[in-house]
Amino acid sequence: MNVSEIGDLSSVDAAVLLPLNNAHAEETSALDEASLAALLDMAFYARGIDRGVTALLIALDQNARYDSPNFLWFKAYRESFVYIDRIIISSAARGQGLARSLYEDLFAAAKHAGHDRVVCEVNIDPPNRVSEAFHAAMGFSAVGEGTIHSATKTVRYLERSLR
Repeated sequence: MNVSEIGDLSSVDAAVLLPLNNAHAEETSALDEASLAALLDMAFYARGIDRGVTALLIALDQNARYDSPNFLWFKAYRESFVYIDRIIISSAARGQGLARSLYEDLFAAAKHAGHDRVVCEVNIDPPNRVSEAFHAAMGFSAVGEGTIHSATKTVRYLERSLR
């Protein structure tokens, strides 16, 4: 996989992106055309593989007007950041290094734009051990925890320094 296979999602039709996103709504969140368009409009980074059908990553910087409780946690505790809102790899494409490639591309874009950290959260209740292991391998470390969605989910907040 080389970075030339990673492409911008801003001009990709929502009908192409929504099936991948909504197939993984339990891990991220379901979107409709309007909410996807709003997310892409405020994105710092919105790129995918195979026009977002195989894999996609959407990230926002601290200036986004986003009301996600996880994004707002970082906004309260960090002055500057790039927040990974969602990373989705189709079931058929897992284990091929696509998430790693998208993260490395994001890190380069964030660093080039002058950011010094990338942040995200991982579910710990219910647990997402695969995601925890992936983020540890990518150099993320824990910076906090939160309970969201009326106490039905607990997340661990992670960050990776780009210095």
